[in-house]
Amino acid sequence: MHSRDLPKQFLVIHDKPIIVHTIEYFQRCDQIDAIAVVCVKEWIAHFQSLAEHYGLDKVKMVVPGGETGQLSIFEGLKAAKQFAGEREAIVLIHDGVRPLITDELLLRNIEDTEQYGSSITSGNVTETVVEVSDDMTILHVSDRTHSRVAKAPQCFRLKEIYEAHLRALNEGKKDFIDSCTLMQFYGFRLHMTDGPIENIKITTPMDYFTMRAILQAREDSQFLRTEECGKNGVG
Repeated sequence: MHSRDLPKQFLVIHDKPIIVHTIEYFQRCDQIDAIAVVCVKEWIAHFQSLAEHYGLDKVKMVVPGGETGQLSIFEGLKAAKQFAGEREAIVLIHDGVRPLITDELLLRNIEDTEQYGSSITSGNVTETVVEVSDDMTILHVSDRTHSRVAKAPQCFRLKEIYEAHLRALNEGKKDFIDSCTLMQFYGFRLHMTDGPIENIKITTPMDYFTMRAILQAREDSQFLRTEECGKNGVG
């Protein structure tokens, strides 16, 4: 992202840091009781000041990350488990730099986890996906109809995902790319929930400009709907 002095989750778009855009969806979801944020240790104080400034009072825990993504997720799970205690709980694991989700998606994640035991947010594949060898020979062409891209949130029963992470650590495994991969490795049957196509992860400068354009389009859409209601005499 070429933002050496500022982690990308703190870059500002439309007058708010990216991570604030993200967390606000969880903040206003009635089904979310608490938010645990895993943060680069040196930036925890900065994040806490943002949480206070933007009224993110569901953020109950801010913890430093680990040496890998998997270990960072585990730190967040430990915080969530401490908050939940012995209660049966559902946990949604999300990327701080994936802010283009929707209120509806969070509710469907929770509902599908209640029904199926998990909910991995997915995206439809719009291009042909192929598997290739090291020398770029095509080994397999996937059926696009039954292909998906795994995204986030990734939602699980807290007890099950926590115990799976413990098992991985006890076996010396600490480099699973995400919890979906970890849970599938340990034999869990995973359910996918299609999300909005714009649910991108802000990783490159192009993603940043895409997010800015989408936010502008959303604002314009709300403005046009308000104007139309006014024309029809509806306040």
